[in-house]
Amino acid sequence: MTLLVRDEEDILQENLDFHLSQGVDFIIVTDNLSNDGTPGILEKYQRSGYVRIINESNDDYMQRVWVTKMARLAATEYGADWVINSDADEFWFPQVAGETLKNVFAQIPDSAAAVIVGRDNFPIVPTELEDASPFFERLTWRDTKSVQSLGLPLLPKVAHRGAANIEVSQGNHSVQLRGALLDCCTAPLSILHFPIRSYAQFKNKIQLGGAAYSRNSTLKPTVGATWRALYKSLLDGKLPEEFCRMNPSAQEFKEQVTSGRLQHDVRLRDFLRRIKGFTLRRGS
Repeated sequence: MTLLVRDEEDILQENLDFHLSQGVDFIIVTDNLSNDGTPGILEKYQRSGYVRIINESNDDYMQRVWVTKMARLAATEYGADWVINSDADEFWFPQVAGETLKNVFAQIPDSAAAVIVGRDNFPIVPTELEDASPFFERLTWRDTKSVQSLGLPLLPKVAHRGAANIEVSQGNHSVQLRGALLDCCTAPLSILHFPIRSYAQFKNKIQLGGAAYSRNSTLKPTVGATWRALYKSLLDGKLPEEFCRMNPSAQEFKEQVTSGRLQHDVRLRDFLRRIKGFTLRRGS
């Protein structure tokens, strides 16, 4: 797996533990100027032999370049058969109870070079706004009609077979070989997505990511449109309104539960409770 991280201390250890316990063999992580506890967490896993850290000091969010570099390293230096390009707020979850990621990927037909996986958001519901518990204890309502902040459907992510010349798109939504997009199959997987865990975390993410996009003169203005729009809201003093809009009000929560749009989903919570400290114990 590859990860691009920045200030992810509230979710990073859970992400690493989950995916390693699901059969991910190794994780290459690019840390882009983290200023919280992220580096210390990564160093523990690196010492245990599960993680390689690449420090990226450029502040222009050239994600496709950084992730492509990691994905190629996964193939050329670590012999990866499959590569999952992920974010710290994404958990690649088998849809069949008791299955592991390793087993699911092993069953994908040899003819398939890539697999496309949909994502579902876990918003902050009103009863969780003042709760300081870990994110996985609080965020247990899955939005079955997830959209991004501009109101468009949430784009899926793509994993691919290891290849020395792979090219990963900005956002990890597609991959190419020799300039041609790889066709994707489906698999019994879904991605549980936790992009907003608190207002402070959300503001920091938009402040850093939006500013980085604004400094990037290489990418088209349409790339990163969601973060760019939220960054403008931040500069205009309207980010609290966006935060509220992106999470259901008390009335919306009631309506969405009744309609079935929001479904109570404790799979990640229960899994993380079972494996708490799993990988560090395994490496000791």
